[in-house]
Amino acid sequence: MTLPFDGAISRYFREGAPKAVRKAIEAADKDDILTASYPYREEMKGKDYDARMEALQIELAKMQAGLKASGQRLLVVFEGRDAAGKGGTIKAVTENLNPRQAYVVALAKPNERESQQWYFQRYVDWFPAGGEIALYDRSWYNRAVIEHVFGFCTPDERAKFFRQLPEFEQMIVDEGITFRKIWLEVGRAEQLNRFLAREGDLLKQWKLSRIDIDGLAKWEDYCKAIDETMERTHFKHAPWTVILSDDKKRARIAAIQTILGSVDYAGKDEGAIGKVDGKICGGPSLRKKD
Repeated sequence: MTLPFDGAISRYFREGAPKAVRKAIEAADKDDILTASYPYREEMKGKDYDARMEALQIELAKMQAGLKASGQRLLVVFEGRDAAGKGGTIKAVTENLNPRQAYVVALAKPNERESQQWYFQRYVDWFPAGGEIALYDRSWYNRAVIEHVFGFCTPDERAKFFRQLPEFEQMIVDEGITFRKIWLEVGRAEQLNRFLAREGDLLKQWKLSRIDIDGLAKWEDYCKAIDETMERTHFKHAPWTVILSDDKKRARIAAIQTILGSVDYAGKDEGAIGKVDGKICGGPSLRKKD
């Protein structure tokens, strides 16, 4: 099988990855958690996950019906490290929702015209109307992290972003939109392990990009950019919810619980939603460096 990018991920694993990261991957069994600081040593059992998810899916359907009836709008931004599970978590949220009222926003690189617009403009175009749910698979926070790490924006452009952001997100809230920001955090060994799995899976190779490859050696640069972003954008009116996603199952449950907890709707069953696991879900201080 031909590997994407000429096997660059496997080559990085053999030649460029820190020794501790390689050892963690080589020594791990299938269900082991690779991040030492993660509060659980094994992934959640599938039968336990399925039971929890069944109840949560019913609550999501009830929530969507409530939004449609009330005209309320819901906007959720999903951010996080590469391979942290954003796409899979969003898929778990939308699995049983009506796509006419719930949609995913995953914007490509801006075209020539968009690059000359106000930076936030193309994101605003996809904001939800009454009764709708908009789930952003990456967002305007590209400027704070990815664009900064790779030099795709100037320091002045990034500084302007941070100046305008508090008021921009305040306007979202003032407009009456229910707005949530979710950051998925994954350890370095787990991230690389997931990249290796994608590299060898024909059905998942499309998820890999040149940014993923070039970013493998920029872990510390990402750490600095993320730390600064969390410090400067964790607003009272628009706080971050950080979810440790080394276990995708637990992360998906926590993300759905966070969303459901943001909206009031008829027939809401708090018992079915359950209590969010504070060991893996909380504020920016929950982030760990692996």
